[in-house]
Parts: sequence; structure tokens; C-alpha cells
Amino acid sequence: MDRRSRQRIAHLYDNHLQRGYVRGKLAGDPVYAATATLVAGTALPLLDIGCGIGLLGLYLHALGHARPYLGVDHDARKIAAGQQAVQRAGLGALMSLRHADVAELPPTHGHVALLDVLHYLPAERQPTLLQEAARHLAPDGCLIIRNVLREPNWRFHATRVEEFFLRTSGWIPGGAQHYPSAGELRAPLQDAGLRVHIEPLRGRTPFNSYLIVARPHR
Repeated sequence: MDRRSRQRIAHLYDNHLQRGYVRGKLAGDPVYAATATLVAGTALPLLDIGCGIGLLGLYLHALGHARPYLGVDHDARKIAAGQQAVQRAGLGALMSLRHADVAELPPTHGHVALLDVLHYLPAERQPTLLQEAARHLAPDGCLIIRNVLREPNWRFHATRVEEFFLRTSGWIPGGAQHYPSAGELRAPLQDAGLRVHIEPLRGRTPFNSYLIVARPHR
């Protein structure tokens, strides 16, 4: 995405901190382009669990992916900011953002995104959410997860430092609860009948981020 498009999306938000966040994420975070590649060429709706301010949906539509997008998040402040941005973009007919807990997912089936969400839940809730997300997949849909994985390396410790500042800034109330290992993440997805692929997705960041793509067996 070019600089002009990033600026256009950023200016949909009122708060100058949010605009800076949007510009930085769109310029440096590879997860948006990776998600766009995975959902390209299909007409399936996208359920974005933990959507925050709805940035993924705005990014996809700016690239011409005119498919229905539904984002849910438990943070009412972020949902309100995202809803305002969606209305300003004139995308109210295609994009919907709802204030809801991850235990209150709507009955939609298509692609599912779960980006940087799992580690903010306690360990015992993570398998449940993964299996619930799998139930919202269409037969030819994909579950797209980006998350920190627990590993004994410097990238993981750098990630923990970043998460400390996110919590103390108030952007992520409560902070990280449990960083899953690759095995902890893979097992409930395979139990749900999905084939799982895991690969690093760090971009130019120092963080221990991975892209996990799970699809139903055919």
C-alpha cells in the first residue's frame, strides 16, 4: 500500500495518536498484506475477532477487496473509533464493527482472522477460542492467526518488553496473560479438523511473531 493510501486511512480517525498508530502499522506490519493475499480471489465474508479499530477491514477495502467484513472487539472505545472511521469511508454497507466478547461471536461463516489476540487470554481460554473460530470457517475458508509464540530466544523477550509498554500505556488493558507455544496452538486446531501451517511473520520488527494459517481438510 502506498503512502497516500495509508494517509487516507489514517485521516479517517480523529485522535492524533490513533492516526500515528495507523500510519505506523500500515507501513511496517506485514500481517495486513499477508491477510490480503490469503483472502484474495474469494467472495467469502471475513470475521475479524479482536478487530480493534477495524484497521484490517479498511486496509482490505482500500485494496479493492469488496467483501463483507465483520469485526468484533471487547474494547468499546476502539469499536467506537472504528465505527466512525467506517462511516467516514462510506463503507457502512460492507463493514460492521460490534462491541462483543470473544465468547459472543456472530453466526457467520467464511474466513476468520485472529490477529494478536490469543496471548491476551488466559491459557485455559485459548483452545476454546481457537475451536470456536474454526466453527466459523466456510469449507473453503481459512483461519488466519498472527501471534507471538513462546520460544527461548531474544525475540520473545523483546516482545515481552513491548507488551509491558502496551499495558502501561493503557492501549491493551490487562496486558498479556499467556504466550502459547506452537504445540499449544496447533493441537486444538488439528482437533477441530484443520490442517495447520506455521511460519515466521516478523517483517522489519524484532518481535517473535508468526503467521498461522489453518484450513479445513478436503
